[in-house]
Amino acid sequence: MSEIKNSDLQDHGSAAFRKEYVGRDLQAGVITATMAIPLSIGIALMSDYPIQVGLATVAFASFIGFLFALFRPGNFIGAPGIAAGLAPILAMGVATFGIENMAFIIFMTATFQAIIWKFDWQRYLLQAVPTYLVEGLLAGIGLKIALKFLPFLWMLPVGMAAPEEFWNADRITVVVLSIAGAAIFLTLFKIYKDTKPAMPYFALIILGIVAAQFVEVKMLKVEDVDFALGLPIPDFDTAYMWMYAIFFALMLAVVDVIEQVMSNAAIEKIDPLERPCNSNNSLLSIWVSNMGASFFGGMTNLDGLAKSSTNRLAGAYTKLSVLVIGLVITFFVLNSHYLDHLPYFALAIIMTFVGIKMILGLLHVAQFGPYALLLGSLCGALVFKIGIFEGLIVTLVLHAIINYVIFSKIENKPTSAIVRHYFDRFKDDDTNVN
Repeated sequence: MSEIKNSDLQDHGSAAFRKEYVGRDLQAGVITATMAIPLSIGIALMSDYPIQVGLATVAFASFIGFLFALFRPGNFIGAPGIAAGLAPILAMGVATFGIENMAFIIFMTATFQAIIWKFDWQRYLLQAVPTYLVEGLLAGIGLKIALKFLPFLWMLPVGMAAPEEFWNADRITVVVLSIAGAAIFLTLFKIYKDTKPAMPYFALIILGIVAAQFVEVKMLKVEDVDFALGLPIPDFDTAYMWMYAIFFALMLAVVDVIEQVMSNAAIEKIDPLERPCNSNNSLLSIWVSNMGASFFGGMTNLDGLAKSSTNRLAGAYTKLSVLVIGLVITFFVLNSHYLDHLPYFALAIIMTFVGIKMILGLLHVAQFGPYALLLGSLCGALVFKIGIFEGLIVTLVLHAIINYVIFSKIENKPTSAIVRHYFDRFKDDDTNVN
């Protein structure tokens, strides 16, 4: 690991560009973009957004991330993109408000994030919502993602007549391909996850492209989107929809910010030069990116841990790698027909894997004790069963009731003391969030 002085940590320019690391950053950007493209496609599909819009969001967020690294770096190797954890929330938004009104939802999400950034409230969010409940929330969302993409592992090509028997020769062929692809992906992931994390994605995509030349499988079809800049003006018929839209945007903003705070904590640990992260600066880049994306119908973004880890292991040292990611993905936004060579079964393997990893995140909760594991698991189950926001709110209420009973009945504390004890936590500035 390279040695640096404390003064180097304060050099904001080094966040975006350092000449001694140019070669590594260029290489890392290309590798990370290659991994990010199929992942972003899957997330866009899960979100019920056009694929080109999802990729354009990633490219735009990458350019903004590089720009802000010049003077307000939040982290040094984080790679922006659309988050898998937000995909079902966005899909719910599309189903509720219509894709034509989602630009306004994203605009309001960015507005709430700007307020959180202005007053530096992000440092309190993980105190209001315990980490183990966030892991439970993500586990419930991961289950939704895995079940959404699992059927693509045996789905027949579009236009093929539905067979009388489920297990016919064509379906068996697709399943065999899926099993082989999953085996190769998981084996390579186990071998290279700490050295070349993009390797399993490369191998799976190549397998899919080659297999599609010999076997008829369901292929990706990217519809062209007519991008146009416009004001994110909504069209709601009732006051209720206006109120629900504002609430929805607020919850989306909070979940987005919490995920970024958690990602920054992990990114700081893997930074090759051990540079500290500043989550409030990261939030600045996020809300500006979201605000800008709302004017072309884009999605929400954050510095995802999967892409950031890949960026680090691919050799990134500065945000120059993120600029390269933006340029590579922009190429595929403008030439989306190249993406039509990607089979659905390959995407399904990647996204099912992502969903399972989010579910397994509950294992991290065990370190907080049996209560945290139980409540986190309950949160995940409720998020999956009754809804993302509803499940989290019900679990938070249950958590509050349990704490109240413990303090009032077991420790014999009056209600006023319990309330004061809760709010006293927010007066403590000594948090683990930078």
